[in-house]
Amino acid sequence: MALWTSAEAAAATGGQLRGNWSAESLSIDTRSIEPGALFIALKDQRDGHDFAAQAFEKGAAAALVSRVPENLPDDAPLLIVPDVLEALCDLARAARARSSARVIGITGSVGKTSTKEMLRVVLGGQGRVHAAEKSFNNHWGVPLTLARMPADVDFALIEIGMNHPGEIAPLARLADLDLGLITTVAPAHLHAFDGIEGIAREKASIFEGLRKGGAAIVNADLETSPILIAAAVEAGSVPITFGQSEAARYRLSHVTLSASTTVIRADLDGVAHLFKLSVPGRHFALNAICVLAVVAALDLDLSIAAVDIYRWVPPAGRGTRQVLVLDPVEDLTLELIDDAYNANPTSMAAALEVLEAAAPSHGVGRISRGRRIAILGDMLELGPEEKALHADLSKLAPLAHIDVIHCVGPLMRALYDVLPAGQRGEWTETAPAMAARAHALVDAGDVVMVKGSLGSRVSVVVDAIRKLGHPLPDERERTG
Repeated sequence: MALWTSAEAAAATGGQLRGNWSAESLSIDTRSIEPGALFIALKDQRDGHDFAAQAFEKGAAAALVSRVPENLPDDAPLLIVPDVLEALCDLARAARARSSARVIGITGSVGKTSTKEMLRVVLGGQGRVHAAEKSFNNHWGVPLTLARMPADVDFALIEIGMNHPGEIAPLARLADLDLGLITTVAPAHLHAFDGIEGIAREKASIFEGLRKGGAAIVNADLETSPILIAAAVEAGSVPITFGQSEAARYRLSHVTLSASTTVIRADLDGVAHLFKLSVPGRHFALNAICVLAVVAALDLDLSIAAVDIYRWVPPAGRGTRQVLVLDPVEDLTLELIDDAYNANPTSMAAALEVLEAAAPSHGVGRISRGRRIAILGDMLELGPEEKALHADLSKLAPLAHIDVIHCVGPLMRALYDVLPAGQRGEWTETAPAMAARAHALVDAGDVVMVKGSLGSRVSVVVDAIRKLGHPLPDERERTG
């Protein structure tokens, strides 16, 4: 069944049709386009019109354009509109209008993608789910996700992010939400806001996109929770709270972290529940409580959801764990925790707690004792206090249980300079320089965590460590 026919797309956008066609999918990237897709010629860092011919060579069904690209045959199937991004938003509105799916909007300074992926697993046990790919959460990612939504899904998960004030509300209104949730509010993107209260108000603007009677899920543990709750009330919703505080309706009562699991005791609207995650992490436990609050708000089966949530594993770069075989003959391994996609003080504290709970293996490497090793890259977009926020990581309790801390980047130098001599590893200004040292930084038996903002490029350190060994087959299956 076609996702879009030419007639449907023309009616949604008011565009000029050339040819009759049907599209099975939408694509904005010729590198990953599939045959039968409608190619969306967006202008971003590069102009998509320049790649239209390549899209057709790869089997595109048609192209959405604002002008006829060069090097196309006269009969090339096109939908011509004044503005491609606005036309994509028109497709998004039409897709939302034709669907009876319950649409869930997700925002927060930390945990958006992990929560979305938990919901994908949990809701997938009780219906058909459409969800954003990767972190498609900006001014083109949200409409693209909506426009890709089949008409017959039961649930749609829309991740909504921001870098500056005024970004979330228009995207939330476009999504026309049945439910909006805020995972947390933390010091991220402080360069664009006047303090944490400004970030909270921007996150709370997701509730401007709620349909009448829509549900609002709010973290009850924050200093800024009153701002979030007030915004939900102003939007006409009765806020549903989650967290660890007694005020939370869906409450995380107790967490037990082991090297490989998280055992969670919860009070879910007055009913005690016990369930597990297949990975360690207090922050993941709180995300899980948020997810179960969503399940309850959708009037779905909580018991099924609490079982299904064990099948979730973190997305790549967000706490993914791998065991790497360094020597198959001697059975020498190390464990790698890839948390290199994003970082701010809140997520850094959570990641260090996971590393603290990890169990190195002793007596197997060049160094007799296995070590907990952190390789930390810059946390970006933290505003004028960025150096102090990096140095303050030294005050985090889990840091005392990390054996060696290597630091990457000019901002992380502030932490490096205040570390105790016994924990201080190496500092490099760039991630490639640290990656070149990977072979000398780790040993069999170690548990190594790499974390930093995407712009710090510490993912190259992850890649360098991976190349030192081979993942166990079952680990490759779990992490994709």
